[in-house]
Amino acid sequence: MSKILVTGGAGYIGSHAVVELAQAGYEPVIVDDFSNSQESVLAGLRAILGRDVPCYHSDCGDAGALRGVFQKEGSIAGVIHFAAFKAVGESVQKPLAYFHNNVGSLLTLLQVMPEFGVENLVFSSSCTVYGNPDALPVTEATPTKPATSPYGRTKQMCEDIVHDVAGASSNQLRTILLRYFNPIGAHASAKIGELPLGTPNNLVPFITQTAAGIREKLTIFGNDYDTPDGTNVRDYIHVVDLAKAHVVAVQRLLDHKATETVETFNVGTGHGNTVLEVVQAFEKASGQKLNYSIGPRRPGDVPAIYADATKAETVLGFKTETSLLDSLASAWKWQQTLGK
Repeated sequence: MSKILVTGGAGYIGSHAVVELAQAGYEPVIVDDFSNSQESVLAGLRAILGRDVPCYHSDCGDAGALRGVFQKEGSIAGVIHFAAFKAVGESVQKPLAYFHNNVGSLLTLLQVMPEFGVENLVFSSSCTVYGNPDALPVTEATPTKPATSPYGRTKQMCEDIVHDVAGASSNQLRTILLRYFNPIGAHASAKIGELPLGTPNNLVPFITQTAAGIREKLTIFGNDYDTPDGTNVRDYIHVVDLAKAHVVAVQRLLDHKATETVETFNVGTGHGNTVLEVVQAFEKASGQKLNYSIGPRRPGDVPAIYADATKAETVLGFKTETSLLDSLASAWKWQQTLGK
């Protein structure tokens, strides 16, 4: 049973990846500082898996703490690096925190991994590296453009760092960069899901909190974009589908099937939906009428982006399975459990 270190494993995507790893026969080990997650997630993991997952309450930017984890756990086959701040809007207001945390934690990880002979890394990247693309859908060959937010810039920087490390003559690292689009939904058990601290930065938890009466209304940021209905277009992927992509990527690295020292894959559905389409789909999936209004554009948002997911399907053998309606239904089911 291969041991996989999951940084940020108590977070939204990380916790779902921990479940999928465990159910695929891996032994996940979590490192999380709980700055953007809650320890109740560990109880949710226990309820789903029937056992505790080892978890270290540590900052991935702390080299000493990270070394302690590697020393205690012994043979670690690979790392999935989720740990990062992730809100586009917040990054515009707190750029230094984003650079320090997102870039700093990767640098520390890349420094410590070789000390313990760990050579396999799956990195949590983002479609924000494409900036505001000239053509849609975006493929892995689409040029990256100046990011529209500090968050996007941190992901570009991290990708550049990984490539530079791979170019060193002493490099033994094999990395898969997963550029994902917009994860939504929750585990079918409703034991884990998106758990924003404070006001949600992402669309779907704001929708579900509005439907639950926690928020008075949803504000849609702009309806004057060059899109079918004027609202932003995004590629919404169910979080469990996204988690499964990480398992496939880990297996590819451990099976030595990667054809390059750094491989890049888009992980999305290949289809874009406007914000209004998501609102309407949620109303259909939940039976709830949503109170919303149109507000000004939000700094850092690109008008539209969605994936060409062909490479992930043909090379990784990965394809999404869950519809937008089912994804939103699972998000609503999760929200309802939070009120109990």
